[in-house]
Amino acid sequence: MSRPYAEVIGDPIAQSKSPAIHGFWLERLGIDADYRATHVTAEGLADFIAVRRGDADWRGCNVTMPHKQAVIALIDRLDPLARRVGAVNTIVPEDGELVGYNTDVPGFLEPLQDLLGQTHYFRMARVLGTGGAARAIIVGLAGEGLVLVLAGRNPDKARALLDELDPEGEHHVAPLEHFADPTDFAFDDREGCLDLVVNASALGMAGQPPLKFDVSHAPPGSVFYDIVTSPLDTDFLKAARVAGFRTVDGLSMLIGQADHAFCRFFGQTPPRGEADVELRRRLGA
Repeated sequence: MSRPYAEVIGDPIAQSKSPAIHGFWLERLGIDADYRATHVTAEGLADFIAVRRGDADWRGCNVTMPHKQAVIALIDRLDPLARRVGAVNTIVPEDGELVGYNTDVPGFLEPLQDLLGQTHYFRMARVLGTGGAARAIIVGLAGEGLVLVLAGRNPDKARALLDELDPEGEHHVAPLEHFADPTDFAFDDREGCLDLVVNASALGMAGQPPLKFDVSHAPPGSVFYDIVTSPLDTDFLKAARVAGFRTVDGLSMLIGQADHAFCRFFGQTPPRGEADVELRRRLGA
């Protein structure tokens, strides 16, 4: 007999940790279903969607690079958050339609909820990178009242991205190389403020160039957040910890976004809390 299944698609896809995450939850909950990784190229994306439309066992898919924007033209409807971000990372069949969601936004924000729930005089995030992942991060942080400094190799691209995603916000741009060298800038009193430094790029990932960021650019009390998951403990995070800053790794976002997708695929809430400890152990974290 056939079994219900969901999957993650991308190019490349072999490195994905999503099957291990969803598989762990399926096992814990005793759900008779599968979660797979499927290699889908840009040329094969339309055919993939067409085939899955007719598969009664298919519960949907997560979408990773480079397809998060390309799939929009191939599905029927966008959730309002996915429409605002302009990117889809979760597709679910609902009432004969394929609906696109973006769970990257709540997934990214999840490990910051204790901080975001507090009252601050001022909130600022230095976001490094202007690629696809930055879109969800910009929308999420702007929605939580943070002023953004978006740094990219091309400041014009950074400005265009901010103008598209949060045109009413009073945000700033900077060249990425600005943060590579030490600064003697005297930060004002940060008591009662929230400061984040977020690597939203692939820099520092295995096989990619390093991310050059000097920690002197971070105000006292900053939280460093790296979305890279391979390696999980990046040089960016190591340098931050040595300097005494709090850090958040990329697995936190990955598990958080998977939680929201799992609910839509399988109709149950995945086990979290203490189960996250075991999940991280299985993932080698």
